[in-house]
Amino acid sequence: MKPKVIFGPAGRPIDYKGTAYKACGYIADEGLMAYEYQAGRGLRIGEKSASILKEDSIAEDITVSLHAPYYINLSAVEEKKLALSVETLVKAAQAGEWMGAYKIVFHPGYYSKNDPSEALTIAKGGINTLFERLDEEGISEYTFAPETTGKRSQLGNIDEIIDMCSNFDNFEPTIDFAHIHARGRGYIQKKEDYNCIFSKLENNLDIDRLHCHFTYIEYTKAGERRHHTLEESDYGPNLKWLLESFVENDWKATIICESPLLDKDALEMKELYETLL
Repeated sequence: MKPKVIFGPAGRPIDYKGTAYKACGYIADEGLMAYEYQAGRGLRIGEKSASILKEDSIAEDITVSLHAPYYINLSAVEEKKLALSVETLVKAAQAGEWMGAYKIVFHPGYYSKNDPSEALTIAKGGINTLFERLDEEGISEYTFAPETTGKRSQLGNIDEIIDMCSNFDNFEPTIDFAHIHARGRGYIQKKEDYNCIFSKLENNLDIDRLHCHFTYIEYTKAGERRHHTLEESDYGPNLKWLLESFVENDWKATIICESPLLDKDALEMKELYETLL
């Protein structure tokens, strides 16, 4: 049985020299139990490699997620861009099915010239089209996990992510606490601010295992600027408060480390968590 909270890197571990789809054994040997395969710059994994990743993840008891390409924009006004985003998510779902990914993480899009409510409406239309395409392709094993975004120009504040996930089957959130902190220009100032996020999730969604991202983050008035390591403790949000909140609220979660030190900082997170049990 997995621990209630598990940890892993967003991508290939720092000192790992092999191919990304064969990283599960290395991650397991480190003592981590999660791995987010990164396809942010494009989906380049085929069925054979993805199947190896799935077999290895089962053998090593690693929970795999897939981060879809960054250029997805479900709130695009231009029909060609919206259609491309839908097709990219279809391909991500296919790759996710091959590799046994329990979540397909993606950034929903941008407000552009639309107001937030219009952007969300466009995105919902894109999601309906996405489901039609998945049915046509016979792809059925997927859970999309739209991510809270870090820039104030992006669709994806926590209320918008909850709205998407409450309106569509096979949608669950990715809560990026650094993004929430940066988007809110330092939103998380006390442990109760984490509990406010958990309360919103509990009141609106039925989540078995919460998928999360965490790193320390630098921000400007526009939101996210740069990720920082756990050694750079001048930056927030506070990690210990988050882990204490998970313990006190009895949540199950997968925490993917997005700091520049990936697996090394994921191990630090795990060690801190274990001191709180």
